[in-house]
Amino acid sequence: MSQHVVVVGAGIVGLATAHELTRRGHHVTVLDKEDRLAAHQTGHNSGVVHSGLYYAPGSLKARLGTAGATSMTDFARQHGVTVDRCGKLVVATGPAQLPALEELLRRGVANGVPCRRVDPGELREREPHVAGVAAIRVDSTAVVDYVGVCRVLADLVVDGGGELVLGAVVEEVRADASGVVVQTSSGVFRADHLVACAGLQSDRVARLAGVDPGVRIVPFRGEYLELTPHAAHLVKGLVYPVPDPDLPFLGVHLTRMFDGTVHAGPNAVLALAREGYTWGTVRARDVADLAGWPGTWRLARSWWRTGVDEVARSLSRKRFLSSLQELVPELTATDLVPAQAGVRAQAVDRSGALVDDFLVRRGPRQLHVLNAPSPAATAALEIGRHLADALEDVV
Repeated sequence: MSQHVVVVGAGIVGLATAHELTRRGHHVTVLDKEDRLAAHQTGHNSGVVHSGLYYAPGSLKARLGTAGATSMTDFARQHGVTVDRCGKLVVATGPAQLPALEELLRRGVANGVPCRRVDPGELREREPHVAGVAAIRVDSTAVVDYVGVCRVLADLVVDGGGELVLGAVVEEVRADASGVVVQTSSGVFRADHLVACAGLQSDRVARLAGVDPGVRIVPFRGEYLELTPHAAHLVKGLVYPVPDPDLPFLGVHLTRMFDGTVHAGPNAVLALAREGYTWGTVRARDVADLAGWPGTWRLARSWWRTGVDEVARSLSRKRFLSSLQELVPELTATDLVPAQAGVRAQAVDRSGALVDDFLVRRGPRQLHVLNAPSPAATAALEIGRHLADALEDVV
């Protein structure tokens, strides 16, 4: 039966969900507080279509991310969006990293990712300027224009009879037996159901709707540098380090984009604003939210050394360069210029644990996506299908 569904959030997850609901015959209204699509996480990410290599077998990230590596690439090609399935290398720079590399390979195989071990000879052949003792080659990794994907998704929603309302700040959500009422700065919207894909504001939207999120969004800024044109030849594709398995971040890596530029990063610095793309952006409400959440302090006690290292790398070009030189020793300080930063919406629970998997909470006639960091863009079409299926059980 056709329903009217309000989707909050015009990033890639919200638009992919709206597209899937429209495709199933529902009438959809997409609301976003910004005046453009993909204004935050989607529009500030690295453009990588991830493979599903890193994620715990059986998790939503593993299942939806692995499927998304195919569906996102196919969708982009079908709709004329720029995409390059270039593959990537995850490189062990020394013998101490080999056990973690083998664990990654095990995970990749368990998740159905097309990946294999690469010896130093093939590594040098593929990336002559990269230093390493071994690597994993992942063939399904790609780079894509995610903002372009969002434009296509928005057009498909509108063509399917849906609405896109930008500049609409959600102020209140009320649900009862007859439906959901969403009060916004642009008017009141009545619907049968609500699906909130609000990213950096997701826990706040949940609380407005009377749903206890059980987590708080802690924003981590990821800062990037870019290789100058004369140094871009040092990296031919995508080159990643072996990540710390205890953290949901992939480490500073090198990404050749579809326009030929090579991005280096990101680090992971606690931001003092949820939309804090620079050190100078500080918002009192966001800082108060951080300070008032017990999980923030427990997270800080557990990971303060890592946090100090990330801040030092942010403030020191030399430290940032040193991380990159572990992969590409020939890089020098003159090879790097600043690039656009992004902010990751990371859910943290009361114990201080970084929520690792995608997280969705249910409310009366509502679904709230409360943790959808990387690889959410890769998995967006799969997440949309997952949410559309879940909505059928929401009353």
